[in-house]
Amino acid sequence: MKSNYNKFPIIPINGQNCTAGWENIISICKEYNHRVIAIECYPGVYEDEITSQIQLLLNPSLIINTAEAMKREDEITGLVQPYVTDDPVFGYMSSLEMEDYFDETKISELKNIMRAVDGCVVIIGPGALLLNHQPDLILYADMPRWEIQMRYRNNTASNLGKTNDTAPFSYQYKHAYFVDWRVSDRYKKRILKTCDFILDTTKPGDPKMITVDALYDALGQIVTRPFRVVPFFDPGPWGGQWLKEICDLDRSVQNFAWGFDCVPEENSLLLGFGDEVMEIPSSNLVFFQPEALLGKKVYEGFGDEFPIRFDFLDTMEGGNLSLQVHPLKEYIREKFGMSYTQDESYYILDAEKDAFVYLGLKDHIQPEMMMQDLERAQAGQITFEAEKYVQKWPVRKHDHVSIPAGTVHCSGADSVVLEISATPYIFTFKLWDWGRMGLDGQPRPISLEHGRNNIQWNRDSSWTRENILQLTASVAEGDGWREERTGLDAWSFIETRRHWFTKKVIHHTQGIVNVLNLVEGREVIVESPDNSFEPYIVRYAETFIVPACIGTYTIAPYGESEGKECATIKASVRPEMIAGKILNN
Repeated sequence: MKSNYNKFPIIPINGQNCTAGWENIISICKEYNHRVIAIECYPGVYEDEITSQIQLLLNPSLIINTAEAMKREDEITGLVQPYVTDDPVFGYMSSLEMEDYFDETKISELKNIMRAVDGCVVIIGPGALLLNHQPDLILYADMPRWEIQMRYRNNTASNLGKTNDTAPFSYQYKHAYFVDWRVSDRYKKRILKTCDFILDTTKPGDPKMITVDALYDALGQIVTRPFRVVPFFDPGPWGGQWLKEICDLDRSVQNFAWGFDCVPEENSLLLGFGDEVMEIPSSNLVFFQPEALLGKKVYEGFGDEFPIRFDFLDTMEGGNLSLQVHPLKEYIREKFGMSYTQDESYYILDAEKDAFVYLGLKDHIQPEMMMQDLERAQAGQITFEAEKYVQKWPVRKHDHVSIPAGTVHCSGADSVVLEISATPYIFTFKLWDWGRMGLDGQPRPISLEHGRNNIQWNRDSSWTRENILQLTASVAEGDGWREERTGLDAWSFIETRRHWFTKKVIHHTQGIVNVLNLVEGREVIVESPDNSFEPYIVRYAETFIVPACIGTYTIAPYGESEGKECATIKASVRPEMIAGKILNN
């Protein structure tokens, strides 16, 4: 059957306008009585494109790039090193502020130069307002993180305060994750309300601009309805072929290993203003509408972070994921500065008859022997015999297994996993990668020491079977529907509920954000009992978010699915876990 998955979900915005094209954008800028224009840029924005268009269409007397006022690059390297660290994969969450990157003497010198200029001055780059606190016009050029990552891979973007566009992607990404994005997000949250316009340059040569007031209004509109973020997909050494067909992806690509269908920290939102579509980071919604989106309790417990992540792991006609373990919450806090860890679960969205997962350890193994064999395998002396140490379990479509931090695990070949997890998603300690190379031809980093410090050796097959393997239990049922609790273990702060239905089902957010995926059925319709939002159509395998403030909503089979049984899996935060054992212990 032809795919109906929507790869570019546009959220219509009412009552606001969007300006497209450089000539129109610069024309609006000319309408202001400006002496100084500041163009703040998120790291990764192509500043040269903006500068060339400003020079061509505005012809200011002086253009200053904020890099001219920053500390020397070697000083910045020393500044960020405690957070970037020497670890090949992991760093420490930075507490730096944008001001830390700047040299006060250079700022003073540039201010003197600007005062002497008779005409328009444009300041462009991250930290532009630090060079002039009261410019006549302020633009903020934002950028989604997935696009930033593509620019790193193409060697066309550098890290904040650096000229390292040719550095390895793995280093640039780590640098951005632990430093740049933390610094820049804190700064954005401080200054955005003072800006006049927000600029989208995600597609080179096709800029879009709205007022900051329009942005805040748009974000306020979004949290009154169900919505989707823009998914992105990536190949990998173990990737499969399922996502190509279900999500209608490029068939010429070798494989797709990951489908990131709800990772608001890195996804984007497409805002529709009539015929124009503007792309913004979806994290902006979390930053500037946190309580309406997350709910008061979740916001108080997590701050302006979206704590739940949905993604696909496709191994159909592919291979096993790396054998891995996630850090315990005390470890992730101490070593990496994260306040909570990556408890997760595997919902088996599809599977061949021989599909399996590795989950938990075998009974009566000797930990030191296992670690010795992993070390020898890493040195290329032996092939690690995973089944000698790790329990292998068969899985079928719609099974759901829980994976609390500290549990050795990985998905096997010939399945599609809907991974439902807490958000700190890069904290995977690989133990064994089956002797293969990454797509770049290089070995993928193995983290045996981190792994050794986090493996819970008591989680053998008996413990796994009793505590995390198949936890499905009936909760309630009614006319044309039934509800089950699935994948919920005693440690996770995420509650998961599955609904099977042939008729309309009533849901309640209970003041907590809901994240759902349609795991069975061609399409369903999400509606408001009091018509507070327009009916929303969701298709197979699509993840969608229901903001906490919505309260009651319904889901029913729609179109080709009418009269057929459909199923959704819904995740939310367990309120009793927010400020208690998960976050504070």
